[in-house]
Amino acid sequence: MEGCEEMKILVVEDDMVLAEEICRLLKKWGFQGEYLDDFSAVDKEWAKRRAQLILMDINLPYYDGFYWCSRIRELSSVPVLFLSSRDQNGDKVMAMMSGGDDYVEKPFDPELLLVKIRSLLRRTYEYTQNECEYVGKDLIYDRNQGVLFYQGHRIEMTKSENRILGLLADHKGKVVGREELMRQLWSTDEYVTDASLTVLVSRLRTKIFEETNGIECIRTRKGKGYYLE
Repeated sequence: MEGCEEMKILVVEDDMVLAEEICRLLKKWGFQGEYLDDFSAVDKEWAKRRAQLILMDINLPYYDGFYWCSRIRELSSVPVLFLSSRDQNGDKVMAMMSGGDDYVEKPFDPELLLVKIRSLLRRTYEYTQNECEYVGKDLIYDRNQGVLFYQGHRIEMTKSENRILGLLADHKGKVVGREELMRQLWSTDEYVTDASLTVLVSRLRTKIFEETNGIECIRTRKGKGYYLE
């Protein structure tokens, strides 16, 4: 499955040797793997890293994986795949009841782990692939996340910048009037005047230009509005 960027997978495993080995496998398979070395606030660590999938051990310091999965479920529906050397049916039931999506017993077959990871990612994210589109040379806009990617580099946008780019992308090649842009921006709870719209578009252009080595994809139709080439 191709995405707008490498899928990031967070490995929550307190055996550091195994965690590093899993991350090496993930890299080999084309994913971006990260592991934790502090298990006191797994939910907050995930919130900072925003991985697209979590590999969660059950036996962890402080609190077990069931606890952390239920905490993460309060924040997100990110897929969680449990890893455990415990093969009791009760643990599998608990994994599902705490919000987990699947379960792999240790020691696991790497090929089985890969199949389960790909299956979870496909089920969870495949529908979002239509949300990714080219808006310039090597410049991909991910509507779902509200970010731009340039050759793998992530360009964060504000809510207003995302709204502007999204509307221009909806009408790529056609001019979007200034009044229509301002009307859409008012729904972001930001009071937008004609002058402030000019500033917002200018900032977005500058951000894209500076972070892409000179790409200029937003054009002006004087007295009318803006459009994407």
